Amino acid sequence: MLSVLSRLNYKAWFAVAEFVDNSVQSYFANREQLQRLHGDNFVLKVFIRLDAASRLIEIVDNAAGIAGRDFPRAFRPAEVPPDRSGLSEFGMGMKTAACWFTNTWSVRTKALGEAVERTVRFDIHDILEANLDDLNVRETRADRLSHYTVVRLENLGKKFPQTKTQKKLRDHLASIYRVYIRTGEVELYFGDDQSRLTYDEPESLVAPPYNAPNSLPVQWRKDINFELPAGRRVWGFAALRREASTSHAGFALFRRNRLIVGSDDETYRPHEIFGNTNSYRYQRLFGELHVEGFDVSHTKDGFSWDEYEEEFLDKLRDHLEVEPLNLLRQAEQYRARPSKTALQPLLNAASRSLALDLERSGGQALDSSSENGSQIDTAAIEDSDFLQSSTVPLVATEKTFSLLVDGDVWNVVIRSLVDPSVTDWLKVGKSERNQLGQLLVNEIAIDVSMAHPFVQQFIGPKNENAELFLRFAVAIALGAVKASRGGYPSAPMMSWMNRLLREALTGDHE
Repeated sequence: MLSVLSRLNYKAWFAVAEFVDNSVQSYFANREQLQRLHGDNFVLKVFIRLDAASRLIEIVDNAAGIAGRDFPRAFRPAEVPPDRSGLSEFGMGMKTAACWFTNTWSVRTKALGEAVERTVRFDIHDILEANLDDLNVRETRADRLSHYTVVRLENLGKKFPQTKTQKKLRDHLASIYRVYIRTGEVELYFGDDQSRLTYDEPESLVAPPYNAPNSLPVQWRKDINFELPAGRRVWGFAALRREASTSHAGFALFRRNRLIVGSDDETYRPHEIFGNTNSYRYQRLFGELHVEGFDVSHTKDGFSWDEYEEEFLDKLRDHLEVEPLNLLRQAEQYRARPSKTALQPLLNAASRSLALDLERSGGQALDSSSENGSQIDTAAIEDSDFLQSSTVPLVATEKTFSLLVDGDVWNVVIRSLVDPSVTDWLKVGKSERNQLGQLLVNEIAIDVSMAHPFVQQFIGPKNENAELFLRFAVAIALGAVKASRGGYPSAPMMSWMNRLLREALTGDHE
């Protein structure tokens, strides 16, 4: 039975969590004794050490140890413990996780109040070859008041966590045990540096309702509490993230304060509630739900819903949509106003990309703040009525570049604005045309409002579509000027475009 456990479809963080579960269970089962010995401030500490040179993992705790009377049950596969109300309920966790990692592992433990330390070592190859039914337990004398357990997973080979996996182990373990970390009852330490794991709490959105942007802001978070048949119960909270996230939005589902489904970036996001992966709900809705009355898989990474998951989702959705805090509607309709601080790095990158692409296509990209800026005669732009009358203070970026269009040089200044008082999405300044030798040099300035409702609707949760808006703005502006010079008035078209973008095409109306 032990020999086939290495083939389980396990993830490293759930395997390591099995050892932490045993430590947590030992702590809570013996908390009164531990506090009598060390005081009320005693804290469970679990150290997860990795040794890349030796390809081993060592898990050490200061819990109450494994008592001698529990040894036969603790190391016999599928021996169910007498108390199944805690985190140890199947009699498989430690054995399953250890054998999944490696064929050679050992446990050294000292139980509180006993005068011996016990060590047992497993080598699955030796057990199979010799057809062993029993393993020797080595006992040595020890202080009655000491207490600990040390699990060593040796010769891990390819299953030794690499750098990327170690990062995921940190994040997932902090997520799985976040309830205990919050209360301060459990401290987890991980890796070579033995740094203490912490859980970063997502910030909830505090904002006015999407349909009343001038009203007082509220916190978009609510308690969840409902019952399901046969004494089952769900409770916790749901909220909207202040910052949207494609990877970390979603629910985390707990049982007995230990996460079962939805750790770190593998959150629970059923389509019935979250919709498609490109929806705003998918990127903003999150929460923690404690699910009691359901069984879990023996690897503790999934619930046995039976026939109740559909009812669970129906009731959860109803609670999420209850007014006055309809989280689903707010998530879909609310658009965060881009701030200068958030947009500036992204718009700078987008402007540079735009300028470089124009340079590749035959133009000359020039940064307005660079020494090369003197190569462009921008006096006509700087002296134009357009820039002198545009006193909008919230300029996120300004970029100058030149390009060739039909053999003429166009010197372009494009500014991205984040002032919500600006009505038009696109404003084209007064353009100038000068003859320099055989070349016609055109000067044009463009303002693009990144705080416009049309932009807010479609710029994306991380403003990832900013460059798209800048490119369209340049194309429309140059096209409008060339059309006007060709005898086709463009002002009415620009006016209608700006009005339609603000009113009919934002997608923000019911």
